[in-house]
Amino acid sequence: MAKTFFITGTDTEVGKTFVTRALMQAAAEAGKKVLGYKPVASGCELVDGELQNSDALALQAASSISLPYKMHNPYAFAPAIAPHIAAAQANEAISIHHIGEGLARLKETAVDWIFTEGAGGWRLPLDEQHLLSDWVKKEHLPVILVVGARLGCINHALLTLDAIRHDGLVVAGWVLNRVDPEMSHYEENAATLKQRIKAPLLGEIPWLGEEGMESANNFIDIAPLLK
Repeated sequence: MAKTFFITGTDTEVGKTFVTRALMQAAAEAGKKVLGYKPVASGCELVDGELQNSDALALQAASSISLPYKMHNPYAFAPAIAPHIAAAQANEAISIHHIGEGLARLKETAVDWIFTEGAGGWRLPLDEQHLLSDWVKKEHLPVILVVGARLGCINHALLTLDAIRHDGLVVAGWVLNRVDPEMSHYEENAATLKQRIKAPLLGEIPWLGEEGMESANNFIDIAPLLK
């Protein structure tokens, strides 16, 4: 059965999809068959009568086998707002059980690794009672943390790691992604993160700009995930 990793971030807009795709590409180059899963997405557009999300489409494109869009992204909402608010506006409930069923179906396919991307940060509400992290905890998924290198990232990274470990989950690794090319004292901040975070560093991705984004997998080391 396919091994599943859950990718979360220190915040929104830290490059979770960018890093998830890079991880998938690096794993595929290492001979692994991979799939991408985006259980919940907002900010979707209507394509051929179906709401689709650009992040989920990127994960679908990076997958080793062809599957219908809905298998990659069971919950898609049009407004670019918090999913639980978007779901309420659409009179739809986000079911942890349904998200789990979707992952179970993917595990039945002939792939080795599934990379499941979250939305927002670790404590993302799904409704008034549940967080997406509750589902990750229920599934006992190893977590990969994407740290967006910008002002405040040290605090955000350490708080997120504390929350993940408080939930009893394994941090399989982390990726430092430079999202702000103008960040002051980047090297010093990166050194502090490397000293403080007690988990394998899977990659340090520099600012690549739009033209260099396709080469992000060259900065990823999946060796720690093979153990």
